Amino acid sequence: MRADLRMLCVLSLCGLSIRIYAQQPSVLVFTQQIQGVSESGIRGTVKDIGGAAVSGAHITLVIGGSSTQQEAITDSEGYFAFVGLAAGDFKLTITEEGLASESIQGTLHPGEQYQAPPIVLRIATANAEVNVTLTREEIAEEDVKAEEKQRVFGIPNFFVTYQKNPVPLDAKQKFELSVRGSIDPASFIISGFVAGIEQANNSLPGYGQGMEGYGKRFGAAYANTASATILRDGLFPALLHQDPRYFYRGTGSIWSRSGYALSTAVICKGDNGRWQPNYSSLLGNLSAGALTNLYYPAGSRNGAALTIENGLLGTAGVGVGHLIQEFVFSKITSHRHREEATQP
Repeated sequence: MRADLRMLCVLSLCGLSIRIYAQQPSVLVFTQQIQGVSESGIRGTVKDIGGAAVSGAHITLVIGGSSTQQEAITDSEGYFAFVGLAAGDFKLTITEEGLASESIQGTLHPGEQYQAPPIVLRIATANAEVNVTLTREEIAEEDVKAEEKQRVFGIPNFFVTYQKNPVPLDAKQKFELSVRGSIDPASFIISGFVAGIEQANNSLPGYGQGMEGYGKRFGAAYANTASATILRDGLFPALLHQDPRYFYRGTGSIWSRSGYALSTAVICKGDNGRWQPNYSSLLGNLSAGALTNLYYPAGSRNGAALTIENGLLGTAGVGVGHLIQEFVFSKITSHRHREEATQP
């Protein structure tokens, strides 16, 4: 009897194995068919100016010249997604009560899963004036706090704005932003790295070697960086009513964007919104060069020639830095404040 039961179990298991094996080809075919389907989609996240997720935001999608539109609502994490889309040019419009609407345009390719850049909704101007009564200084203060979060691999990237029409900073905000950048821990780390290279190359030999020589080189490197930042980006912009920030462009040909970025070494936006000669940068770099000449060893000083040389090098460095901002840092800056191109 037990032998019969064992035989019955064995036969049952064999039959089950045969049925499973027989079903496998159809399962594989079905899986291959699913994998062969290539659908386009768009997804992204919506946050407020403080970095908190905006749930319940209304997303409207229009593809191509179609009069029909699709709609979605962000979840508790601010996430939204559209799937099974046709390829073509598209426009996303994001709205939420009490916040200014935003829009994103692009081209969706066949099979592409488009990840929209982080979308940040600011307080609507009308709402701010009527309900919140924010002043221009308070709006600018919000912008400064958001820009202080911008970094490239941990290094401050405060003096760049990605907004279309940013509010001008007042004198206090300009100065405080420059001081904040000069005392950031990354500034000390970079100065220590520069001092180490100078020590290895025996640059500024009047400082000598050993810990004392390294300490002097470190102090000079930090003083050079900090003075340039405070004078060029804080003091002179406050006195001359000029904006020390780089206004990211993000549109146009490579040549036009390159020319724009390099030109901002000698031109800048005034607090009145007009482009004008960048006196702040020129005077700031010359002043920083003069200070550098004072604390360099006597044997490494060269009077006015070194001051002018350092000032011109500083101005050229601003242009090169802005060129890198336009094409490189704009892609790798964390916590970018309001992803939006600026037209000059």
